[in-house]
Formats: sequence, C-alpha cells, structure tokens
Amino acid sequence: MLIRRAEVDGQAPLDVRIDGERIIAVERGLSPSPGEVVIDACGGALLPGLHDHHIHLLALAAAERSVRCGPPHVRSEDELVAALRAAAEREPAEAVIRGVGYHESVAGELDRHVLDRWLPGRAVQIQQRTGALWVVSSAWIERFGVDDPSRGHPPLERDVERRTTGRLYRLDGWVRTLGRPRGAPPSLEAVGVRAARFGVTGLTDATLGNALKELRILERAVRVGELKQRLVVMGWERLPTPRLPGVSLGSVKLVLDEAELFFEAAVSAARVAHARGRTVAIHAVTRTEVVFAAEVFREAGVIPGDRLEHASVAPPEVAALVAELGLTVVTQPHFVRERGDAYRTDVELRDQPWLYRCRGWDALQVPLGGGTDAPFGEPDPWLAMQAAVDRRTESGHVIGPGEALTPERALALFTTPAARPGGTPRRIAPGELADLCLLDRPWRLARARLASEDVRATILGGLVTWDREAGS
Repeated sequence: MLIRRAEVDGQAPLDVRIDGERIIAVERGLSPSPGEVVIDACGGALLPGLHDHHIHLLALAAAERSVRCGPPHVRSEDELVAALRAAAEREPAEAVIRGVGYHESVAGELDRHVLDRWLPGRAVQIQQRTGALWVVSSAWIERFGVDDPSRGHPPLERDVERRTTGRLYRLDGWVRTLGRPRGAPPSLEAVGVRAARFGVTGLTDATLGNALKELRILERAVRVGELKQRLVVMGWERLPTPRLPGVSLGSVKLVLDEAELFFEAAVSAARVAHARGRTVAIHAVTRTEVVFAAEVFREAGVIPGDRLEHASVAPPEVAALVAELGLTVVTQPHFVRERGDAYRTDVELRDQPWLYRCRGWDALQVPLGGGTDAPFGEPDPWLAMQAAVDRRTESGHVIGPGEALTPERALALFTTPAARPGGTPRRIAPGELADLCLLDRPWRLARARLASEDVRATILGGLVTWDREAGS
C-alpha cells in the first residue's frame, strides 16, 4: 500500500509505503509500484491508530441491545418507564428486558418492587451506570431461582423478611452467566466496526470476570474478523497465554470496593499475579480506594506496568503516593463531560478539582493512558480527548480547569503502546506496524474539535478496516 500526500508529524506532503504489516518508507515523492494499493490522503493527517486502554467488549455488545436508563438518554421516571414499556412491547413475553446506565437522579433508588410496578410480571434487569449494581424484578428472580437456597447462589441482599431485594451488588459475572442464552457466542461485529470507524486499531478488555470462556469468545471474534483490532485481555490470574496472533494477555484485574476493603487479600492477589509474571491493574475510584490501592502496591511491590484504573479522585497528597510508587494511571476524562453535572452535586466540593486528573499526573511524571470504559462511558475516544482539553460538562460547567491538556497531549493518551499506557506515543516511521488512522483534514484543523467524524480511514497491519468513502 502507498499512502500519498499525507501530513505526518506536521510535515506534508509525505508518502508512506507499507509492505505486509509494516511501514517501510516515509518520504516525499514516492512512485506507486505495480499492484500497490494507492490512497491519496489529500493532505489529511496520518496518525498512529488509536488504542483504547480500558473497555469492556462483551458488556458493550450487550449494551447495544439494551434500554438506556440514564442521562442524557432519559432524565425522569416517566421517560424511563416509557422506554422500558416500549422495549417490552417489542419483545416476546418470555424475553428479559435489559437496561443499562441507570443513575439515581432519574427515579431514586431501585429495588424489585419498583421494577414490578413499572413492568408487572416481566423479567427485568437494570444496571447502575458504574456497573457495580444490577437491580432485577420479581419475575427475573423467579425465573432464575434466585430465592432458592438449594441452588448455591452467592450471598444476596435481603429485606427484614429475608426476601431478596433484587439489588445484586458486584455480581456482574454471575448475572451475565444466568442471563446468557445457550448456543452461539455473542457477536462483537458491531462493536468492532464502530471502533474501526473511530480510528481504533487496538483494545484492552479490562473486565474483572474474564476467564477462559471469555478469552475464547474474544479470540474467536478476532479470528473471524468481528473485532478488527489488536486485543489485550485482562482478567483472572490463571488466564492462559492466548493462542491467536494479535491477542495478548494483559494485567490481572483487581476491583476495590470502599465498603469492603480487605488488605491482606488484595496484597496476596497482587503477589500471586507478580509471581506468575503478570502485572496488576487495580480498579480504584474514590479517594479512599486510591490510597488503599497505593498501599497494596507498597506492600506487594511494584513491577513495570502495574497500574491504577480510573484513580477518579486524586488530590495532591494522594497523587503523590501514586507517583512515589511508579504506577501507571489509565483515566477516563470524558466522564467529566458525561457525568460532570451529577458530580457537581454528588462529589464533595473539596474533591471536584481532582476528578479524572490529567495535567496533574503529567506534572508528577506519572505515565497516563486513556480508556473509554465503554459501555459505562461512550466508546468514542475522541470524546474523551476533547473532554481532556475543555473539561466541560454537558451543561457547560468547567471542572478542574487546571487539569486540561493540549489537543496533542490528549491524542497521546490513546496512541501509546498497548503494553505501556502513558509510554512514548507510537510513531509513523519505517519498521513500525502499519496500524494507522487517516483524517480527512490536516491536524491544525482537526485539533480544534477532536471529533471522530474527521476519521476517513483506519488501517490495521496494512489492511483497511474502515473506509468512510466506501461506507465500510
């Protein structure tokens, strides 16, 4: 392949020649060789393909078939009930009505009785937007025998009459197992196509519950071409080395919950992972969880590549602990845009300047990568980049203006290597993999709005995976 008249690192026009999976020349005035595919970039910026360092692929595929239950899609109980009832009318009576992205600002705290009132007799499951809580209806509970103690279900929240409340906390993997139909694995084609449309050539699935079954599903999706990206899979410490080229093993994932923090267990899990040669990624959201995670690493030891997922609240004294240990942080700045208006009400005033920090991590020389956390955030990395630049909520308020990045630094959150989020951004140079994102305009224009609509084509290993002009 020959890409002609491209802007590369601010220089134009340059021609980029690809042979096999790699770039072999970046020069001016290259002539096409016989049989070479030629793309005229027309002066558009040619960038390294984006890598989403934190996403949940199977949950995202499921979310595509689910009712959106929170802002900005619905903002009131009446709107939510209407959306759920419309879904129930479309589905057969035996179908489970699945909702995602719920926030308490819509209709307050949910339990089985609220869902029964909204959709009497229907099996309903609604996930809170953090992913930590599912709320299910009485018909759902009856269908899966959740109130039957002989089935060996995990401990569940119960009311004073010892009945299940329908609030299933930190049981996402179990709920997914119960609700998954038998037969063919879920298709990830729509997820892969959309990611390619955003210029994404690599994904890190950061799901806690990834075990052998999930690994094989993800490998299959890459093998059959549903996922058009290179893939890193986090998950359990006993995950085997993937069998498929283009799929690699990521960190062991640990999730902290401020209500139940078990120091020795977390330290032991980190040590076991390190002993197996695996890095550790700890999900830490609150101020307390970030401090706790830092102390876990201090006790267990740190190896290159150990990371914090989110580190959502990190005031200076907390950030200093992370920097001292040499940890990497993978952040989601688009939550400032998507959830910022709720944060202004829900998060303590003293913590709001330190939400989803960016520039502050740079100042401390903490390696910083970017992820979308989709489906718990929008899967478009360009929205995250723009949020890192303007720090604006949906209503226009600015949160943490001192944490804003330049457009170039925001882009770098998603162009660092899969195994080294926050490392040196990948380059377009001879010898490098031809994983590329071509924009329809030069960078000086693209940087003004950081929008996925500017992506013209995506190339993975020298093959076009998305071409806007061809419509696929």
